[in-house]
This record gives sequence, structure tokens and C-alpha cells, in this order.
Amino acid sequence: MLINFIDRVGEFNPQLFRELKGRLKPLNVILAVVSSLLLQLVVFLYQLTSFPDEKYSLSAPYCRLWPALQKQQNQLYQQQSLLNQQLASYQQINQKTKLLDPNTIPNLQTEIAEVNSKLSTLQNYFNNNFCPPDQINWQMWWRDHWEYYFLTFSVIFIFTLLIAGTYLLINDLAKEEHRGTLNFIRLSPQSETSILTGKILGVPSLIYLFVITAIPLHFWAGRSANIASSYILSYYAILAASCGFFYSAALLFGLVSRWFSSFQPWLGSGGLLVFLLMTMIMASSSYNSVVNNPLTWFRFFSPWDITNYLFPNLFRVYQGTRLDDIQFFYLPIGKSFLSLVGFHLINYGICTYGIWQAMKRCFSNPHATILSKGQSYLFIAFTQFMFLGLTMQTINKNQYLDMRYLIAFVNLALILSLTILLSPPRSIIQDWARYRHQNQKNESIWHDLIFGEKSPAILAIFINLVIAYIPLLISFIAYPLDINAGDLNPSKILYTLLLSMSLIMIYATIAQLMLLMKNSKRYVWAIGAMGATICLPPIILSTLGINPGTHPAIWLFSTFPWPAIQQAATVTVFMAVLADFTVLALLNFQLRKQVRVLGESATKALLAGR
Repeated sequence: MLINFIDRVGEFNPQLFRELKGRLKPLNVILAVVSSLLLQLVVFLYQLTSFPDEKYSLSAPYCRLWPALQKQQNQLYQQQSLLNQQLASYQQINQKTKLLDPNTIPNLQTEIAEVNSKLSTLQNYFNNNFCPPDQINWQMWWRDHWEYYFLTFSVIFIFTLLIAGTYLLINDLAKEEHRGTLNFIRLSPQSETSILTGKILGVPSLIYLFVITAIPLHFWAGRSANIASSYILSYYAILAASCGFFYSAALLFGLVSRWFSSFQPWLGSGGLLVFLLMTMIMASSSYNSVVNNPLTWFRFFSPWDITNYLFPNLFRVYQGTRLDDIQFFYLPIGKSFLSLVGFHLINYGICTYGIWQAMKRCFSNPHATILSKGQSYLFIAFTQFMFLGLTMQTINKNQYLDMRYLIAFVNLALILSLTILLSPPRSIIQDWARYRHQNQKNESIWHDLIFGEKSPAILAIFINLVIAYIPLLISFIAYPLDINAGDLNPSKILYTLLLSMSLIMIYATIAQLMLLMKNSKRYVWAIGAMGATICLPPIILSTLGINPGTHPAIWLFSTFPWPAIQQAATVTVFMAVLADFTVLALLNFQLRKQVRVLGESATKALLAGR
């Protein structure tokens, strides 16, 4: 039956047939099924260790006598505290006036002794007696037992599928690359979609079998714990969507990180493990503060928050993740689990589709950039759409002003990452500069710089930077500045945006110049040059004790000029912007010169002594 199934799969997807045939061997299948059944048995038996016996404590949570006894105990403690307060008060009055009835204090002391005796008797009853079997709430115990089982396997499913599946996919690509069979697969008549789908469905097939074997009992345990079927099915949908997203990202990582060699799978799965653990801690924290802010979007890629939302007892320190307060462009998506689950699924779907476009691009051409310039515009526009949608409904102006800095910092990281991802290698730019005049489509130089695959990426980075600044411009329109309240005046705001854009463009131009080097480690040089340009100026100024408040003019030329802008005069800020644009123009002049030199023919370069 298994062989017939694999043969039929081969007619539908040859790559999936190849993966299943190599993995679904009888011994492997038996091991996967037996290990799943054994783990289910171990978890089930472990939960039975807390099964109530004849020595079940009266104070245990499932003893029906405990609420009444606890109420009686609390009443005695309250009575004891009240009598002690009265005794202390009467003793003070008697010391001052000597007018109290001589029997008042002894009577109170007698009552206190009686209460203490009752408390002692009750405590002895707790210590020497156990809950009768007929007073144990067995129905509640079994319900909680099945809930513990269900939640345990919910966590196991997430870690097993995501971590193990990611490792297997990246490791499989690394082996294919090492054996040289990956290029053979590229030359096959199958489409990229068919090959990559076969990888995702076939490589972790034993992991799927392990999980599928446990799903029937997992679902039954959830229903036995009175968890709604809609919530359980929503969990499965989120789990499947997160697998699709992370598996696609794993294949993309495996395609673009060939230089890591055998370290690839450990780096990819290890990074995902750190991400899952961090978001798990955030979701389980009693001080969890999921609010409307740009970083909330990144948490939508982790299944923990929505899983904790569906099953509130997943983490015992749970005190509410405030997911029900989340809004998107004032739409209360957190008020209904359907809208929240749907939002997660749509987010996973859109992002997975984007990864697939990049993955097919890198699979068909290993030397291509991960994103085309047109795709980068859509990527940045989508991120700003998500940031804006999660930030617009922030309650007050001060909170939204704080979000501006957060959005600016995240956008800086995104633009600098795109600088490396969009910049073509030296050889491709050389071909473009040398043979661009042979372009039969007669496209202009501007079209080539904005959308071309082989041209330098400086203009594309500038366009992405403009798109990334749109939310900030909208924020200034939505929340006008109050100069009397100490806000920056409009001219300084404009200069601040121009200063930030010019600094980022300087970093991007430096990186592009580094990528035109003949050195084989030019990507390392590019990242190192950007890192040094960003980090060294503020470190040096801070080490020398030069702070933005006393020397704002110097800090205007550093990586973080914002603290100095409010202290500096408008003319000083304008001069700093002018200086940055001058440096940017000189760097781009040098870049243009370098590209023109690369485009010279070998004969011309030889005659010129280069």
C-alpha cells in the first residue's frame, strides 16, 4: 500500500516521489510511529502519577470538602484577628483610665483561647485525615488531566515540526549542494514550484508521520478537556501556516548561505530555536505587554501568542496577553478569535508568498540577488503598511511620538539589510556597464537603475528609503507639532528627515563601493565598513565625553544626530544637511567613476595601464 501511494505521488510530483522513496522505508516508518506512540504513552502515564489515592490531601484542589473547610478556617482566622485587636485596644484603655469592667479582658482572652483551640483542632484534622474517595471531584480531575496532555503535545508539536523540520530541510539542501546534485535538479524539466514543494512535503515526511500519529489522541484529549473544536482546528491551521512560512524561509536560507557549508542547518535551526524561546518567554510572562506597536508584527510570526490566546492555561503564569486589545487601522481584530486567527493566517500567507518569489528566483539563478528591485519596493511598502496599521490607534500623542523613534530604528535596519541584498556582485555590474549599450529594449538609464537586475542599487535604495519615511510623514500630519510645548519646529523636522536620509544613503554608497572591490571577501568588507561607519562615531564621541547637549554641532555628523537637533540652531542643522549631501555627492561621483572603469573593455584597460 505504501509503495502504491509513493508511485501515485511520483506521477503528481517527481521531486516529492524522490524524497518519499528515500525516506519512507519500512524501518523508518516503524521507528517514527513507535516513537510517537511511546511518547504519547509516557506523557499519559506521567500525568497519572498525580492520580488521587487513599492518601489524597484534604487541601488538594479536587477535594470537595476543601472549600467548606477553607471557609471555616478563614472565618476563624478573621475572628482571631478581630479579638486580638480588641484585646490590644482594651488593654491600652485600661492602662490609661482603669474604668473598664475587670471581667472584659479575661473574657476576651477566654474567647481567643477558644478560637485558637478550634484552629488547632482544625489543623490536626487536616494533618490526620485524608479526602474520602466519594468526595473527590473525579470529573474535574480527568478534565484537567486531558488538558495537561493536550497542552503538552501542543508545545511538542511546535518545537518538533519547526525546529526538526527546519534542520532537515537546510541539511538536505547542504547535502545536495555538496554532492553536486542540486544543479542536476535545476536542469530537470520540473518547475521551481514543483521541486521546492516536493522538498517541503518530502524532506520532513517522517516528522509529519510522527505528528500525524499523535493527532487523533491529541484532538480527543482536547475535546475531553472541553476545549471547543473550532479552537483546536484553529491551532492546527496556525501550526500548518507557521510550518509553511518557516520551511520556506529555511529553503531560502539554505539557497543563499552556501558559504556556511555544514554549519548551515545548525545556524538556521538554532536561530529559529532562539526566536521561539524568546517569543515563548514573552507570551508566558506575567508582565506581558503586547500593545499596538511596530514590533508586535514580528511576534505574529511566532505561534506562541495565538496558541496562548486559544488555550489560556498553556502557561501557568498567564495573566492575559492583551491580544484582545490589538487593533489594525482601528479595526478591533482582537475582539474575536476568528478575526485574530484570520489575521495571523493572512499574514503568514502573504509573507510565505513573498518568500516563495525570492526562493524561486534564487533557485533558478544562484548568482541573482535575493530580491529584485521591484520586489524590494513591495516589501518595504508592505512592512510600512503593517507598522502603520498597528501604530495608528495608539492611545495618546506621547506614545505615538515614542513609536516614531521605534519605526525609524526598525527602518534603518531594514534599509541597511536591503543595501546588501539588492547590490549585485562586481562581475554582474561589470557586465552591465560594459554591455548596457547593447540593450535591445532601448530602456533609459533611469529605468535600468530603478528596475534593472544588473545595475547598481543606489537609486533603488533611495526609493525604498522614501517609502519607509511615509509613516513618519503621516505621523507628523496626524499629530501636528506643538512648538509652545517644546516640540521641534517644522523646519527642523524637515532637516531631521533629510539628515537621516542622507546618512543612510552614505552608508549604502560606502557598501556599494566595497562590493566593487576585487577582494573575494568584499561582502565582509561591505558589512564591516557599514558597521564601523555606524558604530565608531558615537562610541568615540561618548568616550571623549562629548555629549549632544553641550556640543550638538559635532553630534549632527554622527550616526545618531537626533538628540543634538533640538539643542542645535536651525542654521547649524541646515549646514550639517548640506555637508552630508556634499559627502554623498562625492561618494556617488566616485561610484560612477568606478562603474565606468569596470565597464571598459579589457583592451582599453590594458592600454590605460589598468
